[in-house]
Amino acid sequence: MLKSVIFDLDGVIVDSHPAHLRAWKKFLASVGKPVTESELEFVFDGRKKEEILRHFLGDVNRSEIQAHSHQKDLFFNEEAKDVNAIAGVRELLEQLNRAGLPTAVASCGSSKRVHYILDLVGLRRYFKTVVTGDDVSSGKPDPAVFLKAARKLDVEPANSLAFEDSVSGVRAARAAGMKCLGIAAPHRAPSLAEAGAHDVLTDFVGTSVSEIQKLFLPC
Repeated sequence: MLKSVIFDLDGVIVDSHPAHLRAWKKFLASVGKPVTESELEFVFDGRKKEEILRHFLGDVNRSEIQAHSHQKDLFFNEEAKDVNAIAGVRELLEQLNRAGLPTAVASCGSSKRVHYILDLVGLRRYFKTVVTGDDVSSGKPDPAVFLKAARKLDVEPANSLAFEDSVSGVRAARAAGMKCLGIAAPHRAPSLAEAGAHDVLTDFVGTSVSEIQKLFLPC
């Protein structure tokens, strides 16, 4: 039975990927590590910022990670002014609220950035809890962030539905024992389905509580 719904943030709740792309390009260029568009695809796979920094910069220590994270977040804040909610997500959140189904955010982004974005698009009030990369030791595809969100909601993972937009995110949700729906452009749908998504939607327009509850009906 569906008892909670857990959302990733970037690319699921908000259309923030373009802003992230610009911010990472600016940051990496500022530290003498210019990258191509294809190389930057790595940042959209649900990783924690520490993992991304080490991927591009090699063996950086804790103080360097903190400094680099702060600078990257400054670039992101500059680029995020035009970030909007994904089409239909506000309406679905309203439906879930009326149905008494608690919701959570499970993102590997930093707590400061995640709350900044939720406040920016005016959606923070819909979520009973927010779990970020600061709350877990491993990023996706490790299921830790989803498991912690379910615990905070006091709901069994098997009774939770996750919305994800990345392969690693889908794998994390499925590893946590949750059902998962993908949110992605049509050309990315096959990779999410292969990772374990039960279906892939382009956005939330027309998505209803009654429709997603059907995923939990006995076969």
